[in-house]
Amino acid sequence: MKFPCTGVILAGGMNTRFSGQDKAFLSVGGKRIIDHIYSVFNELFEDIILVTNNPLKYLWWDFNIATDIFPFRSSLTGIHTGLFYTSNPFAFFAACDTPFLKKELVKTIIDNIEPSVDVVIPETSAGLEPLCAVYSKECLKPVEHHLTKEKFKIQHLFKKRRVKKISEEILREKDPDLLSFFNINSPEDLDKAEKILRT
Repeated sequence: MKFPCTGVILAGGMNTRFSGQDKAFLSVGGKRIIDHIYSVFNELFEDIILVTNNPLKYLWWDFNIATDIFPFRSSLTGIHTGLFYTSNPFAFFAACDTPFLKKELVKTIIDNIEPSVDVVIPETSAGLEPLCAVYSKECLKPVEHHLTKEKFKIQHLFKKRRVKKISEEILREKDPDLLSFFNINSPEDLDKAEKILRT
């Protein structure tokens, strides 16, 4: 890793479609998603932060636990918390419901960090992937500004930031099917994830 970077796992969703069960603890192929993400992060980052409003559930892992500072349920709130607590100049963020996150793809993203860049983000034909991206500590104040105005769309942050996009062609070299971006939002997605493993 060229530049010091913290790994941040966002586990703050409401999980309404799973009867309140934390998606991080869902199993895919017999392995909990949080265990998979932690194993990826543990190989890449010396400093790992998990952002959650249910900290007692995560005491068994060797990472720092942080709770949201702003009282809003949004991914931008989690990004703010991760940036606030990181001691490094950059942080890589991943959602807790991505069972196929690949270490090689994450490494490609963090290897593209530059001192003059505020955001390093994958871009595919489906669009930008703001929850599998690097944000610099320089984004902290702009994020706070957006949250105080209750503007929660992450893409709004990019308008006045220095953004470096990683092309789909480069991403597919490490993750041919782009499964790192597959996330589980519903029981149907969970079924699909199991089917992916069987193929």
